[in-house]
Amino acid sequence: MKLIIRTPVNCPLSTVWAGFNRDLFNRLSPPFPPVRVLRFDGCMTGDVVSLELNFIFVKQVWNSDIIDQKETNDEIYFVDQGTKLPFFLKAWHHRHRLIRQGEGTIIADEITYLTPYRLLDYVMYPLMWAQFAYRKPIYRRVFR
Repeated sequence: MKLIIRTPVNCPLSTVWAGFNRDLFNRLSPPFPPVRVLRFDGCMTGDVVSLELNFIFVKQVWNSDIIDQKETNDEIYFVDQGTKLPFFLKAWHHRHRLIRQGEGTIIADEITYLTPYRLLDYVMYPLMWAQFAYRKPIYRRVFR
């Protein structure tokens, strides 16, 4: 299943890229499930991000490796790929794209995910969309 969410911000590409750090990562965490960052190396190839999701009665670890990162004059991106996923996911691939648009930047979250069951892929779509739509006002506030 593929999900794409784009957020234009009124901030230069280099400033947005410099702001993709642990502080931003913490701000982007949704209210549910609560997320505890176990490890955050950064956004470069070889870095690792490890999270603990708290679903009240059960906690799940989510590990992702940054498997690719590139920078050109008009775009910077990095890709995280899930290596240990919560029970409801079978595969996770997330391309974070920062695209120059005039004096501003478009932040694009391009996510491909699979659950253990095809029907569940569709059931999860609105929940996944909501988790990433939640980021839009945060991006706009942080990158003015």
